[in-house]
Amino acid sequence: MTKRIIIAGSGFAGLWAAISAQRAITLADQESDIEVLMVSPSPHLAIRPRLYEQSLENMNPDLSPLLNAIGVKHIAGIVEYIDENKQEVQIKESDGKNTIIAYDRFILATGSTAFLPNIPGLFQYAFNVSDLAGAKELEQHLKGLAQKPFSTARNTVVVVGGGLTGIETVTEMPERLRNILGSNDNLRIVLIDSSKEIGNAMGNTAATVVQEAFTEMGIEGKANVVVTALDSSGVTLSNGEKIESDTIIWTAGMRAHPLTAQISGEKDHLGRVLGDSFLHAPAAKNIFVTGDTVKAATDEHGNFTVMSCQHALSLGRVAGHNAAAELVGLPSHAYSQPKYVTCLDLGAWGALFTEGWDRQVRIVRDEAKKVKQEINTVWIYPPAPDREAAFAIANPDYIIVQ
Repeated sequence: MTKRIIIAGSGFAGLWAAISAQRAITLADQESDIEVLMVSPSPHLAIRPRLYEQSLENMNPDLSPLLNAIGVKHIAGIVEYIDENKQEVQIKESDGKNTIIAYDRFILATGSTAFLPNIPGLFQYAFNVSDLAGAKELEQHLKGLAQKPFSTARNTVVVVGGGLTGIETVTEMPERLRNILGSNDNLRIVLIDSSKEIGNAMGNTAATVVQEAFTEMGIEGKANVVVTALDSSGVTLSNGEKIESDTIIWTAGMRAHPLTAQISGEKDHLGRVLGDSFLHAPAAKNIFVTGDTVKAATDEHGNFTVMSCQHALSLGRVAGHNAAAELVGLPSHAYSQPKYVTCLDLGAWGALFTEGWDRQVRIVRDEAKKVKQEINTVWIYPPAPDREAAFAIANPDYIIVQ
C-alpha cells in the first residue's frame, strides 16, 4: 500500500520540505511506494521578504512546473483540521469540497500571519505587507494618492513596527512617494517603534547605521511609544500625539499559523511548536513542524530560529528529509544552522549587512545593497524545474549562508 507524506503550505519551508522529501525517496528508490502531497491555496510561492518593495512583479512564482518535474502532487485548498490519532487531515479544497486524507507523516509548513492586537480602528484603517494581497492593496492606495488634493494627511505615511519589515518598508517610502507625488518637500514619513530607540531590534551598532540612514532620508523615528488608536484621519500615540495620515502601515509582529494550536505539545509566545532537533512535534506522533511554525535550536549556544526566510530554507530541507527518511530507512538529520546573518534594505540609502547573533556590521550602503538585491532576486527564488538540479541542492545539510 502506498505511503503518504502530506505537507501543509507552499512557502519557503513547505517547498523545500517537498523537494527534500522527494529527493530522499528517490535516493532510496521508493518512488512507487511513497507519494508526497502538498496542500496550499495555489501552487505558488509568495515572496514575502520582498513585499515592502515598490514593484510587485514576480512576487508569486508558479511552482507547478517544478512540482511536476520532481513528482510532487498538489491539492489546491487548505488544511482545516488535523486528527493526530487517526493520522488524517481534513482539507477544504478550492472548489469548496471537503476531503479527508490519511498520512504516514505530516509536515506543518503553513508559516505565520500578521499579529493584529485589539486596537481601535486597526482592522479598518491599517494596511499591511504581510501577504501579497495586502501589499497589492497598499500599492493601489499609494498610486491613488496622486488623485487626491494636497493635504498633510495625504503626504504623510506612518509605519508602525520597528522590526526588520517596518524598517525596510519605511525606508522604501521616500522614493516611492516621490515617484507617485513628484518631488515634494512636504512629505512626512514616520516610523513608530515601541523599543527604546529606532533600530533597537538590530542591536546597538547596527541601530546607529539605521538611524544614520533615517536622518539622511528625512525619515522621522518615534521610539518608546505605541499606537493606541487609528481612525480615518490618522493615528493616536501613547504619549497623546495625533499624526494626521491617509496611509498607516502595520508591521508590528507576526504569529505562527493558527494550525499550530491543533498540534499537541508546548508552544512559545509566538504560537510556534517547540520542536526537537529532528523537527518532530515531540508530543504528536509522526508530525513534523518547520518554517515559522517551529521554534528550534540553531546551535549549542542558546540561539533559536526566528521567523525568517533564511531559517525556513534550511528548516524545510531538514523536515522534508526526516519525514521521508523515517519511511525509507535512511538516517535522519539533526537541524543545525549556526551561522546567522541579516541583510537589511535601507531604501535609496543602501543596505546593512551584519553577521552573528550580536549583529556585527560588516558592509553598508551600496556594497550591502548589491548583496540584498542578489538575495531578493536570486537566492530565495525556487529552482528551475529540473529534477536533478533541484535535488542537488535539497540535501538536509545544505548550507544556506556560507
